[in-house]
Amino acid sequence: MSEADAKVVAVIPARYHSNRFEGKPLALINGKPMIQHVVERAMEVELLSMVVVATDDKRIAEAVEDFGGKVVMTGRDHASGTDRLAEAAELLGIAEHDVVVNIQGDQPLFPPEVVEQVARPLLADPALHMSTLIYKIIRPEEIDDPNHVKTVFDCHSNALYFSRSPIPFQRNPEEPVKPTYYKHLGFYAYRKGFLLTFVGLPEGEWERFEKLEQLRALEYGYTIRVVETQHDSIEVDTPEDALRVEIMLQNP
Repeated sequence: MSEADAKVVAVIPARYHSNRFEGKPLALINGKPMIQHVVERAMEVELLSMVVVATDDKRIAEAVEDFGGKVVMTGRDHASGTDRLAEAAELLGIAEHDVVVNIQGDQPLFPPEVVEQVARPLLADPALHMSTLIYKIIRPEEIDDPNHVKTVFDCHSNALYFSRSPIPFQRNPEEPVKPTYYKHLGFYAYRKGFLLTFVGLPEGEWERFEKLEQLRALEYGYTIRVVETQHDSIEVDTPEDALRVEIMLQNP
């Protein structure tokens, strides 16, 4: 299979209910619902053959249809966005060897080029199951923040582990050379066939403790290729985050 044989489809899981920000996908930012900002950025990616929002909420579906986006309705009982992603891939009839990119619906400022960056490894290597993005941490406060997931990887850029703790741990803090820390960004690309395999795997022990779904793939022996990007991405978790994004869009 060559790169030209595989299609790349972006699916944006979106749910209405959120503990910290109810109705987050529909929060207005500069007069547009946040989900519209995400879809419009994804539509700028030439590599993508389709951009689809996957949701179980009619309010979100109607909003997407109102601005001309494509939407697929999924079940309500999904434990994670990846489960919703897998159902959407099945409903859309995506081929087994095609690539499905998971774009988070709460990142309205993501640079469109990161979608190509996360998908390219799977197009280049037909045997690869999954890839994701990392970013070198430049803000020291993020190193100890459990909301910023850290990762370590081997010399082939394959992930070894992801953790909410700082990894690697520097045993001797007096050493003049400090570790380089990388944080995980929530963009994933999956081979569609592997996506279905992944959601069928039992929860892993590391995943259960860290509450990090990607650890399931590593625990069951699958490879995750990490791609370093020069672009950070801001997640909207609270109404205050949405206001921050609005100000950034008004003052680029």
